[in-house]
Amino acid sequence: MSGLALRAAASVRSPQGRAPEGVPAALDYFRDLLTPFGEKPDEELLSRGPHVHHRDLVDLLVADEAVGRSRPELAIVAHALPDVVPFTAVAPHLTEQLGGRAVNFAIGQQGLAAPFTALRIASAYHRSGRAAEVVIAVLEQTTLPTPLPLPQETPLTDSAAALVLGASTGEGLGFVRAHAAGSAAAALGRELGENGKDREDGEDGTLLVLGPWVTEDVPDHGAVHRVAPGSYCTSLWLELADHWQEWQRDFRRIVLCDTDPRSGRSHVALFAAPAAPAGSGA
Repeated sequence: MSGLALRAAASVRSPQGRAPEGVPAALDYFRDLLTPFGEKPDEELLSRGPHVHHRDLVDLLVADEAVGRSRPELAIVAHALPDVVPFTAVAPHLTEQLGGRAVNFAIGQQGLAAPFTALRIASAYHRSGRAAEVVIAVLEQTTLPTPLPLPQETPLTDSAAALVLGASTGEGLGFVRAHAAGSAAAALGRELGENGKDREDGEDGTLLVLGPWVTEDVPDHGAVHRVAPGSYCTSLWLELADHWQEWQRDFRRIVLCDTDPRSGRSHVALFAAPAAPAGSGA
């Protein structure tokens, strides 16, 4: 069976929030959750956030025509930060908006690794014949009960991206693999090192997309697109959703990489265009 290819995508940035609701009940939950660890929720922090729920982000993604007309057999929600109100099941809500027949679940508590894990699971489902079409929704909301243990000088923005993947038929940006390593250089070595240079001008048709948390030196490469700060786990996928069509026209391979600032592990996903000329930049 052929692999999965990106067929459509959508992105959402800084949507309109809502008035705080359900805060007392959420506070009781967070007190029970945090007290055993010697912490307590910050009521002021929770109240002054934008209160963009995961369901809100899903609804905005599905409002995009290309995503909304998808009828997947598998729907995955990936997130690094919890929902505003921790009592909702968002993956079934996504499925309901997309025909109601998909196996669905969420992946969390993996930091920015969650979307990479989602891609690997989607690929395995497809190879086994259980999912001809897959939708992955990567969600990030920033109303939190405690300060985020990330650099305080990097404010985060509510955002989301959806990827619609189907069987590769020679069109669309094909997903090849995703993996992790202890550093960005090590993670990228497999993708940039094994391919080598296959053109006289030194370009191999590869675009390297670096997330905002990659701060170390990485292997030299001509075509590099650096993602601006503002997200913990959605950054790469927002850029992919916005640019995948032009990228597949200009490049043969697209390598996405980011480093989780909490774990220090780097994650890479490789996509391949069906047939594209080597590009010279991004």
